[in-house]
Amino acid sequence: KFIEIQNEFGSFSQYIWGFVNGTPIDNRPKALSDVPATTRISDIISKDLKKRGFKFMGSTVVYAHMQATGMVNDHLESCFIRN
Repeated sequence: KFIEIQNEFGSFSQYIWGFVNGTPIDNRPKALSDVPATTRISDIISKDLKKRGFKFMGSTVVYAHMQATGMVNDHLESCFIRN
């Protein structure tokens, strides 16, 4: 299924980043309690991946992938990384 996406979009990166128009989402949370486990976009990606035959790709897993790959920045406003 991964290779099918690569063939259709040129790369998995192009496919996945297309959901955010190639621009990271900067949430700027003030506290850890402000960081969501899922978002509307992770719901959409999860549904699309499942439609394409992926399994175990729930919205929480997708959102964690988005955080890990820089598609979304959930570093707290007070985090040293922001500077």
